[in-house]
Amino acid sequence: MSTTRKRVYGYLAEFQSASALYKAAEKVRDAGFKKWDCYSPYPIHGLDGAMGMKRSILPWFVFFGGMTGTATAFALAYSTQVVIYPTIVQAKPVNIFSVPAFFPVMFELTILFSGFTVLFGLLALIQLPRLNHPLFASKQFHRATDDGFFIAIEARDVKFSPNKTKELLAEIGGANIELVEEED
Repeated sequence: MSTTRKRVYGYLAEFQSASALYKAAEKVRDAGFKKWDCYSPYPIHGLDGAMGMKRSILPWFVFFGGMTGTATAFALAYSTQVVIYPTIVQAKPVNIFSVPAFFPVMFELTILFSGFTVLFGLLALIQLPRLNHPLFASKQFHRATDDGFFIAIEARDVKFSPNKTKELLAEIGGANIELVEEED
């Protein structure tokens, strides 16, 4: 007989409307929580600001991925067309001034490397692939895509306390506060 141990993922609280969720998000942010998220059936304007979310670092990853593609294309084209096997076409010089001929390859590798950086950088930042999320086991979370507005505060947050976190959620208007557990 195997016994599955469960550990606490956090608390899930339901709110009545988008404006109630927005105000609650500001209060959770002001309470100092860092590991939490809001769920709603549609985007809520300004919710990122109410949550205190910073701008993503992904554009910087993409910029440096694109620059790596440009540098790789230049190094590849220059080394093969000028250094290793100089190709003289219509008496054009084979030196650094033949760089305009490399622009199509440089452009294509810039786009390719940027695209790969977006894909893999985004997957790493949002910690995917994750085959199952503990919130999917909640009895009420399925309404998040229909008509529910939720805040989930994770137990791995430094400020998380089983009693105080539940009290905070009740104090700011949370209803149907549920302790969410995940299997080890």
